[in-house]
Amino acid sequence: MDLVLCHTTADFDALGAAVGLCVLRPGSRIVLTGGCHPTVRDFLALHRDEYPLIERRSVNPQRIRSITIVDTSQRDRLGKAAEWLDLPQVSEIAVFDHHLEAHSDIAATVTQIEAVGASTTLIVEKLKNQAEKSDTPFRLLPSEATVMALGIHVDTGSLTFEGATARDAIALAWLMEQGASLGVIAEYVEPGLSPQLQDLLREALNNLRSETLHGYSIAWVLLSTESYVPGLSSLASRLLDLTETDALLLGNVYKFSENENNRNIDPESPVSNRLTIIGRSRIEGTNLSELFKPLGGGGHAGAASLATRDVDPLLTLNQLADELKAQIPHPPTARELMSSPVRSIRPETSVGEAHRILLRYGHSGLCVVDADDRLAGIISRRDIDIALHHGFSHAPVKGYMTWQLKTIAPDTLLPEIESLMVTYDIGRLPVLENGQLVGIVTRTDVLRELHQQKARDRGSNAEFSNCAVPESVEQLLRSRISPELWQLLSIAANIAQNRGWQLYIVGGAVRDLLLATDDTLALTDIDLVVDGKCGSDDSGAGVELASSLQKLYPESRLDVHGQFQTAALLWHKDSAFGSLWVDIATARTEFYPYPAANPEVEASSIRQDLYRRDFTINALAVRLGVPRSGELLDFFCGLLDLESKQIRVLHANSFIEDPTRIYRAVRFAVRLGFEIEPQTEGYIRNALASGIYYRIQGENGRAPALETRLKSELKYILQAPYWKVALQMLGDLQALRCIHPSLELDRELWRQLRLLDRCLNGRKKEGSATGSVTDVTDVRKKEKGRRKKEEGSSATDSVTDVTDVRKKEKGRRKEEKERRKEEEGRDNSRCPIPDAQFPMPNSPFPIINIPDWQMRLEVLIAYLAPEYRGKVAANLQLPADSIKRLEVLEAGKNQLAENLPKCELPSQLVLLLKNYELPVLIAIALQSPRSARRQIWEYLTKWANVEPPLNGNDLKALGYKPGPGFKRMLDDLLAARLDGDLGDRAAAISFLAQRYPQA
Repeated sequence: MDLVLCHTTADFDALGAAVGLCVLRPGSRIVLTGGCHPTVRDFLALHRDEYPLIERRSVNPQRIRSITIVDTSQRDRLGKAAEWLDLPQVSEIAVFDHHLEAHSDIAATVTQIEAVGASTTLIVEKLKNQAEKSDTPFRLLPSEATVMALGIHVDTGSLTFEGATARDAIALAWLMEQGASLGVIAEYVEPGLSPQLQDLLREALNNLRSETLHGYSIAWVLLSTESYVPGLSSLASRLLDLTETDALLLGNVYKFSENENNRNIDPESPVSNRLTIIGRSRIEGTNLSELFKPLGGGGHAGAASLATRDVDPLLTLNQLADELKAQIPHPPTARELMSSPVRSIRPETSVGEAHRILLRYGHSGLCVVDADDRLAGIISRRDIDIALHHGFSHAPVKGYMTWQLKTIAPDTLLPEIESLMVTYDIGRLPVLENGQLVGIVTRTDVLRELHQQKARDRGSNAEFSNCAVPESVEQLLRSRISPELWQLLSIAANIAQNRGWQLYIVGGAVRDLLLATDDTLALTDIDLVVDGKCGSDDSGAGVELASSLQKLYPESRLDVHGQFQTAALLWHKDSAFGSLWVDIATARTEFYPYPAANPEVEASSIRQDLYRRDFTINALAVRLGVPRSGELLDFFCGLLDLESKQIRVLHANSFIEDPTRIYRAVRFAVRLGFEIEPQTEGYIRNALASGIYYRIQGENGRAPALETRLKSELKYILQAPYWKVALQMLGDLQALRCIHPSLELDRELWRQLRLLDRCLNGRKKEGSATGSVTDVTDVRKKEKGRRKKEEGSSATDSVTDVTDVRKKEKGRRKEEKERRKEEEGRDNSRCPIPDAQFPMPNSPFPIINIPDWQMRLEVLIAYLAPEYRGKVAANLQLPADSIKRLEVLEAGKNQLAENLPKCELPSQLVLLLKNYELPVLIAIALQSPRSARRQIWEYLTKWANVEPPLNGNDLKALGYKPGPGFKRMLDDLLAARLDGDLGDRAAAISFLAQRYPQA
């Protein structure tokens, strides 16, 4: 065991150095020998699992091989762990420290004590050197880089202490390149204050002026000193934290001599007032750099400074404070936070009916409105539950509702809303406009907004995020899509805004935008949602917006689906958009009347619209248009699931309501390289084990989700290049039971699917080798060309010299038989559809007019008992010919099992099999013994496309009269050719002369 020891009361420098050593020496463990600094303790409470820490009591001293000590060189700072230094088996003791003045009493085999600002710097230099010499890419984890950067920041006062060196700065710069999190550093760094700054801090606290505006606290103070004071930025940061102020302006006025830097100071030299102002702001939307620029200052939006002279210090500071207050954006209003339209009931509605409505929509309360749609009261789920408990299900809700209400207006600000909820312990506030109920703000809405504000202030969605997301994704979206598409979205947003609506881009487009690594994103399918927020009259907002856009883009096609309040604009091979589908829907909520049913939809809010979606990664939205254009809406932690690469469902009953989500979960997991989250997988297995789908089909006669919707999901999966992995995952989940309760992916079914895949792949390989896969016309053209070449003489000349023809034919026939024997010997040594490798066909493969995915689906259905096949195919609404094939499959298989062994000649095989459809033959072959597969494959690859050597025109040219006999003659010619009795055209003519002599 290799240990790295931190001194007692470990600080960030000790911890950072120890973590760096564990990177240098993989497998080492860190021991905190005696507690840690409070800030380190708080840090480790969140991030302990990121580092290889082990408790001192868990160490077996007999297993210690080496000990490395960081940030100290004295035994007494190691507590009881110092005893380990005397163990006889310890082969190496190393010390890394930066305290030159301390006397070392540790007998170390390796010592490095140097004059740098932090011990961590010594370790970072070793890591940097190793990275530069490494042949493979070297990268620290963000958590490792961050804690090492913290060590240097804390021990150097963020490079402001006297002991800080250029080496510390270089080490910090490299750690920033490695991904150190500035947000975490800012949260835990505590730069110390000099005695002078501590005195100024007390003065600033006594003289600080503050004001609260729009819920934000703004403070400013002016300090007067005799000369310039270094470190005012640290003082400003400390003052900001102590007062919990959102924005601070710290001014310092001091005397400054023009000859201050001149050694020969003239006592009579002019002295002027200098003013330095340090600004800090945590308020989103403010920009201190722009505020200070007119006075020559600058910096960043949240941190800036200026230095000026010959101005009125107090007047200047007050003016800047007023301008800063003017920058503060208005907090969100009730209109931006509220859910709309509001689910409401009449006072006469029964308690039982109100309970049913709550259950249907998942609400915790309902607004009660009178005949004029004016708010009369609110009834909560708790009120309803108590009424039901006492047996008042038929009583009207007006007897149980709360009618003394606190209400707000659409322009009520968030701080006031928060204050009302806290003061009166209210969970929901109705929003009234002109006496009409237009929305409702819940406690959840307020908490979510406050949380998002806090996240925006921190500037990151996750402390150690591997995929940083910008505060606004508008710029990201604009940079990655075509200018034409961005213009289309902008126009749509403006139209929506002019009508008082809010427009969002939702679902897969947002997911793919955040996952994309390329600079360009090719979007061919975009979902837009319109949140009308104006009640039921805007239920057709999506359709109206699509219609308005179609007038501006007449080259697009408009499809309207009024039942679901959606419309779509379609472009096909357009010069600007290519092939593009833009689906525009009104924000909706949905309810499933029974499991696997089609949902019933109603107009609702954007949050409810996102809640009805399948998975968290698809429940993301980006706001288009003001206010807060480009804001990412993530109500269900979809961003974290994207970062964790997991598929997570939104609620426990999701798969009960819609079983196709099981297939989508698998499809997204395989396609994106994600994992299905364990609890989500549990929901899938529970839904399948319940047998609810089969029971619903029996009770209701049908389950729409298991019909065309299931077929669509099966198509997506079975036509994808990853279909094998996806199907195996479905099999592991036992999700094929959605097709039929008895269907499972066992070894035999998997073997049949693999054989089919080899068949299809063999056909494609043949196509790439010959230039065509299914074009029998080309084969026939080649055959006609061959015939023309063989026609060296006319038919009359060929008939005249029958003796020569027969001699030539006899020789050719002998050679043909020998060749056939050789081929049969080779063919008998392998199966036409073997378990190892498919043979290359000897002739063009026949036409298959069925997509590969449908062939695979038919193989799945064909694995069921014969009595279920047709019913399942009809339930999935497969084509009529597909249903018929599956219904006759068993009879065909039995017929071939009886007759195939009787076929000794190729002509007999062709005569038997030519009446079967190609897909039927393939399905039969997959379920048949090896010998039968060999015969079917030989027919498909050798004999299926063979034609008679002569055709009807040839027979006429030879003098035969057209009639019913032509078919018999051509069949005999084909049989003779298949059996090797005919070699060329001359032999065929001779054959006819013998079999069908002319008078």
